[in-house]
Amino acid sequence: MWSSLNRNVDGPRVLPTADVDESAVLGAGTTVWHLAQIREKARLGSDCIVGRGAYVGAGVIIGDNVKLQNYALVYEPARLEDGVFIGPGVILTNDVYPRSVDPDGKLKRSADWDAQGVVVREGASLGARAVVVAGCSIGRWALVAAGAVVTRDVPDFALVAGTPARRIGWVGHAGVRLESAGDGRWRCPETQKLYIEQNDVLIPSE
Repeated sequence: MWSSLNRNVDGPRVLPTADVDESAVLGAGTTVWHLAQIREKARLGSDCIVGRGAYVGAGVIIGDNVKLQNYALVYEPARLEDGVFIGPGVILTNDVYPRSVDPDGKLKRSADWDAQGVVVREGASLGARAVVVAGCSIGRWALVAAGAVVTRDVPDFALVAGTPARRIGWVGHAGVRLESAGDGRWRCPETQKLYIEQNDVLIPSE
């Protein structure tokens, strides 16, 4: 069992009330807070934060500098790239057609269905209590609004909201909503960086 007592100075920190399987791998500087659970063979990179009551499923892969806020639920086989933010109470599901029993009324086991993980690309953020349906992908640096229900892939830099989630704008690397600069160009009001929109795809201007 993982314990805050078995880490070295630069190693991970696990609070005594957290439940981390011995086969899980935690990177240097990662902190797992009270009542969080990390299942077998999950892999977390360096400098991650796993908040109180958060859940990381078996075999989930998480990159560096990822934040899972309190009571976020990340079901296997999800994959989160570097710099991802998962807000409080977010749920990443893994079953498109969930059932407790099969057509004969027998309790379903893990071998009776194929889990489809959510992929969250580099730098993307999901607001509090957002839900992402199994198999969907959240693009790089995208922003999913609080309470949104994502039922299809989200493009890079997209700002999506609602149920089901729809694109309502664009955001830049700073996470701030971009302002139109005309002729398919968008500007970040915080960094002044320009982005170019072509065929509903946004790319940073060089």
